[in-house]
Amino acid sequence: MEKINLNLSNRPKMSILEKPLSRGKGEVSLSCYALLFSEVVQYCQSRVNTIPDLQNKLHDLGKDIGCRIIDLYFVRERNSKRETKLINMLLFIKSTLWKTLFGKEADKLEHATDDECTYYIIEKEPLVNKFISVPKDKGSLNCAQFVAGIIQAVLSNCGFTCQVSAHWHKGTTYMVKFEDHVISRDKQLEEK
Repeated sequence: MEKINLNLSNRPKMSILEKPLSRGKGEVSLSCYALLFSEVVQYCQSRVNTIPDLQNKLHDLGKDIGCRIIDLYFVRERNSKRETKLINMLLFIKSTLWKTLFGKEADKLEHATDDECTYYIIEKEPLVNKFISVPKDKGSLNCAQFVAGIIQAVLSNCGFTCQVSAHWHKGTTYMVKFEDHVISRDKQLEEK
């Protein structure tokens, strides 16, 4: 017996990788996320001996994710373009990328008054620190180093070479320190 195809639409179905990130319900259960991230932290903690090593491991994992998320974003969002100006790229991270990752914008973006190469992205209560209880002997642990790694990879892969670190200040502050050539290139773009 022969099967008959009753598909009435002539357009091919989109795979999950072709669907834009901005459409759809891209929400994940908060409890599921908290469990998964706590397991990531425990996994990293079992492979290191000190707090700085743990933070570096989280930062490296964040960099791996940042490389993938920026490529995925530009493949899926066909009408988006990569930014060439520094401030536009930082605003993209503060708003669009943050909404994609955490469902809301980051709280603030500030420029350092004493150093033209340094910017701060401030988040009062980062999601990655929300469900992590830090023992007293590990009081300086900031799991937001994971997000710092994501930010660093996104910026570096878009041509804005930098170092990003997370600090306890006004909640969590991500300090973005760009290399000198990035700042000089941005000044040249502003002059045109």
